[in-house]
Amino acid sequence: MQLSMDKRNKITYHKSPFREYFNILSDVDKGSRNSKEFGSILILTLVEEIGEMARAYLAEHGRKKTNLAAQEDETYQQELGDILVSILRFARVKHINLHERIMYSLEKIRERQSKPKT
Repeated sequence: MQLSMDKRNKITYHKSPFREYFNILSDVDKGSRNSKEFGSILILTLVEEIGEMARAYLAEHGRKKTNLAAQEDETYQQELGDILVSILRFARVKHINLHERIMYSLEKIRERQSKPKT
């Protein structure tokens, strides 16, 4: 992923399918992204969002019929968006090229399917 500065001294991300999101997050995380604790906060946020999505999904699909709070909160589709934003924020702060990581993981899946364990 190639980085450059635009006219307003903001980092722009080129040749990445995530550049629009990262540019928005540059403003969202301004001021806090350089703190030592920010990576830990983002990991905890991600875990929280995964729990919220699981709760909403299970409530909607009858596994937790009595969980009225989960049924009234956001849908699991909305929670999935929160999870993705949490991942984007962490990757941006830690300078992880998500496109490369995703392609690596997809290749691992492809290899496992072509060479099943015996």
